[in-house]
Amino acid sequence: MNKVIAEIIAGLIPHKMTRNRWRGILRFGPVNAIRLKRRLRSDLTRPEHYLAVCAIAKDEGPYFKEWIEWHLSQGVDHFYIYDNESSDGTREILQPYIDSGVVEYKYWPGHRRQLAAYDDCLDHYRLASRWIAFIDLDEFIVPVKDASIPAFLKRFETFAAVEINWLVYGSGGHKTKSPGTMMERFRFHSLPGHRLNRHVKSIINPREVFTMIGCHEAAKISGSIADSHGQPVTKNFREREPQQDIIRINHYAVRSYEEFLEKQARGRASGTQKTVRSEYFEQYDLNDIEDAGTC
Repeated sequence: MNKVIAEIIAGLIPHKMTRNRWRGILRFGPVNAIRLKRRLRSDLTRPEHYLAVCAIAKDEGPYFKEWIEWHLSQGVDHFYIYDNESSDGTREILQPYIDSGVVEYKYWPGHRRQLAAYDDCLDHYRLASRWIAFIDLDEFIVPVKDASIPAFLKRFETFAAVEINWLVYGSGGHKTKSPGTMMERFRFHSLPGHRLNRHVKSIINPREVFTMIGCHEAAKISGSIADSHGQPVTKNFREREPQQDIIRINHYAVRSYEEFLEKQARGRASGTQKTVRSEYFEQYDLNDIEDAGTC
């Protein structure tokens, strides 16, 4: 359905969660939604992977090894990586993981291609994974109370998706790029209750979700979506207090100021403008609490 028409129709729904769900369904297409539900009723394909991650990246090559190795150590067993016209050797950096079968790689050119990548991931790999997490290269899923992400997810198998809150990490005063991993270099984060930490990312059961509404929420087919405490969500994430005591997403939104400028200059796969927006850096450069470390 035409995106403009979908927005107009969804805009008539007063309840924000319901409105967002229908925004996703209308973008997916009502006819496609009916076909998918019929297909899933009779398809008993057993998933090859328990937990996969889908991400689209543009010139994030230097950060891939840490990001992949961290998530492998936390129980992720597969990655669907969409390369949005990278020119920094991303393919070469990923090649060992591609060769080992850990990474499924797709070159994905064009502007504002994030949601299209997510749609493609679900279209091709919906039945291949029991769970798929949709996150970015500056986001690290950190289980706090469980030994791994799959151990956490075992309690959520009756849900269509689980939404996990951010914990935003600032630059720690770093002006320039320095040696070391992100987790080693950036150890100061925001106050847990900060309004930015209300943002979530979703780990979805792809058999119970039509599509991603945006980069944060999923449009479910049926069932409920849970927060990280295992409670069905009844409010949009912007209206809920953050939860980081069971699991969280470390969000290294700005890194050092030099790295922030580099990222702004090259643009993002989501379509962020290339103009430098220092107000974004100031907004996300939150360094209220020093972390004892997660690595």
